[in-house]
Amino acid sequence: MKRILPFFAFLLLAAGVLAEDSRCYELRIYTAAEGKLEALNARFRDHTCALFEKHGLTNIGYWVPVDAKDNRLIYVISSPNRAAHTKSWKAFLNDPDWKKAYAASTKNGRLVAKIESTFLSAVDYSPKVKPGKAKGGRVFELRTYVTAENRLNNLHARFRDHTCALFEKHGMTNIAYWTPTDEAKGKANTLTYIISHKSQKQAGANWRGFIGDADWKKARAESVVDGKILAQRPASTYMKAVDYSPIK
Repeated sequence: MKRILPFFAFLLLAAGVLAEDSRCYELRIYTAAEGKLEALNARFRDHTCALFEKHGLTNIGYWVPVDAKDNRLIYVISSPNRAAHTKSWKAFLNDPDWKKAYAASTKNGRLVAKIESTFLSAVDYSPKVKPGKAKGGRVFELRTYVTAENRLNNLHARFRDHTCALFEKHGMTNIAYWTPTDEAKGKANTLTYIISHKSQKQAGANWRGFIGDADWKKARAESVVDGKILAQRPASTYMKAVDYSPIK
């Protein structure tokens, strides 16, 4: 029995049962002041990312929209839990090296015009988020779904049982899936996730293959028998990783 139990524990861990991701994630979207995006990237590259890690904030990924028309930097960081996150952020802001870097970078004006922040928790079917670079580069897609009232669990079930596997079947890589942790940010009705494609052109082919898949059509039809799941059209942003992003 002593030998059997560790073996079963290993099987459970391999299946992800014992490896549930309980970390606190934060999605932050910065809209740079006009003409300041490169300076903002430089500040992250040369100072901010290292200071985040120094104070216990893990850099997950940094991206800019492929079209670059809205001057945004989109990134995700994480920490063990919300309390630790708050403590780490405060320590970061009070770090003399950060204050010095901030002052030097803003002597000709602020770099950031707007900041949006959403705290997130990983869903049970999300892959483990890990850094790495795909061969030949890739394009990422940030997608947000808002469900009809009391339909978020139905959406999770569809992704868990069908969608994620079908994405992989049609050339998409599942990066991470989260729900907001705060009510005001959509805890009860929002799913935010990131997938990747080999290229933006390939993304179109991937989506066409997925939407036309007979298994997807069946799964979708069965999931909406008792009512629609989504309250509105999903929001999508195609992104490319910046040079200092841990995940590329």
